Amino acid sequence: MPNHSLTDWGVVAIFGTVYLGMILGGLPRLKLDRSGVALLGAIGVVGLGDMSVAQAAQAVDLPTVLLLFSFMVVSAQMRLGGFYTWVTQRVAAWPLGRHALLGALIAVAGVLSAVFSNDIICLAMTPVVVQLCRQRQLDPVPFLLGLACAANIGSAATLIGNPQNMLIGSVMQLPFGGYVRHAWVPVGLSLLLLWAWLVWGPAAPGRQAGAPHIDAPDPWVPAAATLPVPAFDVWQSAKGLLVALALMVVFVFTPWPREVAALVGAGLLLLSRKLHSSHVMGLVDWPLLVLFMGLFVVNQAFESTGLAAQAVAWLAAQGVHLADPGMLLVATLGLSNLVSNVPAVMLLLPHLQGFQAGLTLALVSTLAGNLLLVGSIANLIVVDLARQSGVTIDWRMHARVGVPVTLLTLALVWAWLRWATLG
Repeated sequence: MPNHSLTDWGVVAIFGTVYLGMILGGLPRLKLDRSGVALLGAIGVVGLGDMSVAQAAQAVDLPTVLLLFSFMVVSAQMRLGGFYTWVTQRVAAWPLGRHALLGALIAVAGVLSAVFSNDIICLAMTPVVVQLCRQRQLDPVPFLLGLACAANIGSAATLIGNPQNMLIGSVMQLPFGGYVRHAWVPVGLSLLLLWAWLVWGPAAPGRQAGAPHIDAPDPWVPAAATLPVPAFDVWQSAKGLLVALALMVVFVFTPWPREVAALVGAGLLLLSRKLHSSHVMGLVDWPLLVLFMGLFVVNQAFESTGLAAQAVAWLAAQGVHLADPGMLLVATLGLSNLVSNVPAVMLLLPHLQGFQAGLTLALVSTLAGNLLLVGSIANLIVVDLARQSGVTIDWRMHARVGVPVTLLTLALVWAWLRWATLG
């Protein structure tokens, strides 16, 4: 093993501290979230002298950041146009029974999350779902858990459904149409499996005819994520849908770089006589963009020490190969629930190549977010907004659905990937 300088070990210390922050959601005794930890890690690497400012800038995968930013603008347009709330209310108005209504909400959340941000879908749909359950005297818990899990599952269907898929598609240069052709079947079957578990699963909440899990709304819960629900605006919603549809066509049928096309689409939406750009930009998740950029810098610094390559080589010597689909599934599932899916994907990406590895990484890292309550931001958004409306969902209630659904959907994905490979 080659000798390493003090600077290398300093980078290792920073890397370890940053990923401890990813595990804990921050650092003890400091008012830092994951984005703050990643930013300080990047500052530490540059301050240590391991990377220059120019090298740190080059470490950031700009196409991924631009693609993510652009679709945040598109999602903001749809939210300010009231589209998400309108769709949910339309579904709620259908004369459906409990099971059919649950299936309809799961399908809508899954489809919308495949194109727009799964977090935004949960943010917009959760209050409407709670109101719907109050009106119909239904237990809201299975509907809310179905919403969170469906948003996560549905977002795996495309390379723009969530941040980690955007990263995988950009870095590994995966074809958009080719990915969708391979992903839509296991994603669709996983949504069906989620619905079946919530309806017939032995531990599914709300299966017994007990009183709904609705308490008085908690006036002391800060409403940081709650914004006034905008009225439905046909023109603004149509503009957003038209841009999103045009981008899908461009991604599938043209060689135009996805990040450039998405930027042009976002720019067209910002040209508005009604929606102020500050309102649209205010809905952009800037901390998530900072998290991406900080982790790009810290991970590149760690890669430059050679320790990551040595660790992978050592594992290979022990018979553990990340290129093996089974090992990749296990590693992705474990890391995604340890440090969250975006950091997990960033750790694994440098050691993978090929379409099959990218497909596996995208599907597994996304579905793994349903395992634990803290495994996905979408889960936390649903739980926090539900609490503000007087509906309590704790980690045990989530685990009774999340754990079996995750294991079953991953088994389904594994069987599909094996069949597709052999076929």
